[in-house]
Formats: sequence, structure tokens, C-alpha cells
Amino acid sequence: MKLALGPVQYYWPKDTMAAFYREVAAMPVDIVYLGETVCARRDELREDDWLAIAEGLEQAGKEVVWSTQVLLESGAHMQAMQRIAGNGRYMVEANDMGAVGNLENRQPFVAGPHLNLYNPAALDMLAKLGMFRWVMPLEMSRGNLAAMQRAMPEGMQTEVFAYGRIPLAFSARCFTARYHNLQKDACGFKCLSYPDGLEVRTREGQAFLVFNGIQTQSANVYNLVTEVPQMQAMDVDILRIAPQSSHTGGIVRIFRQVIEQTLSPADALEQMRNMMPGAPCNGYWHGDSGMTWHKS
Repeated sequence: MKLALGPVQYYWPKDTMAAFYREVAAMPVDIVYLGETVCARRDELREDDWLAIAEGLEQAGKEVVWSTQVLLESGAHMQAMQRIAGNGRYMVEANDMGAVGNLENRQPFVAGPHLNLYNPAALDMLAKLGMFRWVMPLEMSRGNLAAMQRAMPEGMQTEVFAYGRIPLAFSARCFTARYHNLQKDACGFKCLSYPDGLEVRTREGQAFLVFNGIQTQSANVYNLVTEVPQMQAMDVDILRIAPQSSHTGGIVRIFRQVIEQTLSPADALEQMRNMMPGAPCNGYWHGDSGMTWHKS
């Protein structure tokens, strides 16, 4: 079983991103996804910057995958996606069907979690277009995944989002800008002030959601570390960890130890308690509401 580090979902300064990926080069991850997937206004890093980071990670022995933006809203966004799809050097994660259309039968690609592939027929269709790896939809349960695994096209790799705040929705409206009474196109780049997103609480003070620009996330942290043995038994190929502003290296190390069976899942969860930016949840995996937690 391999470990993957997903694309950074938040808006971090350029120097912070560069320092982070220097650390990633030494982390025990096999695959690193790069690129801006949330908001095209987040332009601290340009394409040449991403390519330089990719080259450094490649030299460190990592498989590099370039992720496309999830919600495309203009011709400029389309052109950026097309440049990524046609980069000719790195594998691409398609996060919308427009990207799939640009990659179709041109090069093998990864189907990101936002393509919502919920049945074997969908997998077969995209496999014929060149998909070699799919990322399980975030709301899918272990029972549905098991059924998908039994009907998997030959040679297909399965990746599961195993740690991080859950990307729940994308909108044309920027919620972070609205919180500051700003227009989206004059947002002042307020997302830079929230390296793990802007937490939203209920009137009772319960953490409920996180605003991350146009993306809405769960406040709780999806954590499947206690389910690693079960996923190994299900022949899941890759586990994805979503980066956070601190302790990402520690989270990666703990998952690696559980995969290698040098640390028990229960002890792993206990070690993570002070590393997570929110309470753990795993409800979707158990076919329950996403914010709930089921003890294994």
C-alpha cells in the first residue's frame, strides 16, 4: 500500500509553500499531487513555480501528479486546465469532466474524487478513456467500495482519501470574501489569513464547517487510520493524506507506521489527537452522517 499527499487546498504564501514541499521531499510518501484545485485567484505560485517544485520532488523519488482545478468559471480557467492536461511530462489528476475530455486517449490520467464515480459502469467508461487510477468519492461507504473493488477493471488502481478535512462543496461565490463583506473579485486575498480555513460554528458553539474561499469543508477531520488494516484487506492501493498547515509530516509518519504494522491503529489515533485541527470523524466510511465518529 502506497501513501499519497494530496494537493494543498488552502492559500499559503509562496515561501511557505516552497518550504513545505522541501519537507515533503523527505517524507515517507510515494505520490505527491501538486497544483491549485480551489481558486484561480490564488496565484502566489505560477506554472513555472509548480514545475520547479515538481522537479525537486521527482529528484527525491516521488511520483508527481499535477491536479486540475475543480470548478472552472471562465475561458482563462479552461486554458490553464488545458495547459496542465497537455504538459507532456507529469501525470494529471482530472477534477472535472472537461479535463477528462482533454486527456481522453492522450495519456493515462487519475480520476479525482470530485468526478463522483459511484458505480462500475462509470469506472469502465473512464478506463476506456485512459483512466488508470480513481480516487474514491468522499461520501462513499466501505460497503460500496468493496462492491466496486469486486468489479474493478483490470489494472485499475484505487486511492482512498484517508485523512483531512472533507471538501464538501464548491460554489461560484467566495464565502471567505463574503465573511469580510468583500466582493469575490476584490477579496483582498483574505484566504491567506486562514492557513487551515475559516472555521464556522453553530450558535451553540459547535464546530460545523470550514470556509476555504469558494470551497466548503467539514470542520471535523476525516480520519481512517483505524481502518487501514481493513483497507489493506480490501486491496486498496493508495491512501491520500490532505496537507494541513502543521504536523503534516507527523501524520504521514504515523500512517506509514500503521501500514507497515509497526504501530497499532489505536495507538496511532491517540498520537494524532494533538495533531488534528479538529475532532476526528469517519461517518461516511460507515455509511453514516459524515461528522460522526465510529470506534473500530
